[in-house]
Amino acid sequence: MNEIYIFTDGSSLGNPGPGGFGVIIVDGEKVKELGGGEKHTTNNRMELSATISALREIGQTAQKIVLRTDSSYVINGITKWVFGWKKNNWITSQKQEVLNRDLWENLSSLTLGKKIQWEYVGGHIGVPGNERADKIAVAFAMGGKDFELYDGILSEYHLTNILDISHDAGQKESRSKNKQHSRAKAYSYLSLVDGKIMKHTTWAECEARVKGKKAKYKKATSKEEEESIIKDWS
Repeated sequence: MNEIYIFTDGSSLGNPGPGGFGVIIVDGEKVKELGGGEKHTTNNRMELSATISALREIGQTAQKIVLRTDSSYVINGITKWVFGWKKNNWITSQKQEVLNRDLWENLSSLTLGKKIQWEYVGGHIGVPGNERADKIAVAFAMGGKDFELYDGILSEYHLTNILDISHDAGQKESRSKNKQHSRAKAYSYLSLVDGKIMKHTTWAECEARVKGKKAKYKKATSKEEEESIIKDWS
């Protein structure tokens, strides 16, 4: 294997609120996890911090780096927007100062001299690397106490399929089904916040409960589906 694979993710409980980031680096037969957090931050800052932490850990290398993230903000920023920002002295096209400039400058400098392939992977759809990075990020957003980060050989890592992103490719069919489901009339809306499940008759009611929080929410199109969702979340 002549490539280094990286998965990154960031989390903020409240956005802004306590946040964390998670990183998994697979370099040949070696796997290393990284995690960190801040007491008051945003999702975007944690997504950037994850990427910065990963590239710092790698240092200078002639190997190709494949960095996989579920943050379009990071990918678009570092491959497109940053060039215009620099040219315009870190002022956006809307004549405002670029948010998170300190992190963008840091990330931009760390990419110099590196061969990086930026890849988007869907979040929370079963991609092993993304799911694990998210777990690390959430754990550190909650303080990271007693959370064990792995640093060892690939054959002994608990995720032997860490590089498998086939789940992402297989989402085309799922997305088609999801579109059909989204068009169907709602029987109810369900939300899960701080371990408590609630039923809602309208989306506006559900949205008001979950907005800005670490939460789960879903539409049920029948009583049977509602019961299935509640059972799954419980």
